[in-house]
Parts: sequence; structure tokens; C-alpha cells
Amino acid sequence: MDNFKVIFHIDEQNKAGLVLHNISNLIADLGEENLNIEMVANSEAVKMLVRNTNVFETALKELAEKKVVLCACANAMRDLGIQKEELLDFVTVVSAGVGEIVKKQVEGWVYIRP
Repeated sequence: MDNFKVIFHIDEQNKAGLVLHNISNLIADLGEENLNIEMVANSEAVKMLVRNTNVFETALKELAEKKVVLCACANAMRDLGIQKEELLDFVTVVSAGVGEIVKKQVEGWVYIRP
């Protein structure tokens, strides 16, 4: 089967459950071995990647274990006063969330924003 490349974009924290559910459903449908998935959080959605008060931590960890790359926008982190040390250990910081999305789309990744 083909290797599908998909980037999920989230900028609203209230859509966290929906995005995580969409990613899980995609993995169940196409198989994790056939997918490269990245989720980019910017704006207030970066808060969903902070440790200790995170109701999504278990779901995020399970996705990270399935090789989903979870990214936080450095610009949003700065605006929200969030330090790298406050993020879950498996989160990657990108310089700009929107820039990351543009790069992936140029590389042929499918863009999804629930």
C-alpha cells in the first residue's frame, strides 16, 4: 500500500478531542505502517500539549507511540508564555506552525483541519 503523508492543523483547544479522534480513525482505517502523520498546534491549541493538567495526555502519548509527530508552534508558545519544559516530553517545537504546514504542503502532504 502507499505511504500517505497527512498533516493535521489545530488552532482551537476546544477541538482537541475531535482532532485526536480523527487521527486515531485515520490510523485504524489505513494502518499506521502506511502513514506519516504530523499534528501542528498553534494559537491557543498549544495548551493541549502542556503536561500535568492535560486531559489528553494519554491519547497524545498513544499517538506518539504510533509515530505521530506532535508539534507546538514556538510563536504561540511565546505569546502564551509556555516554555518548552512545560510541554509533554514527546512534543516537537517548530519555529512557526503555519510555516510548518506550508513546508509540508509543498512536499505533497495532505492538509486536514477539522
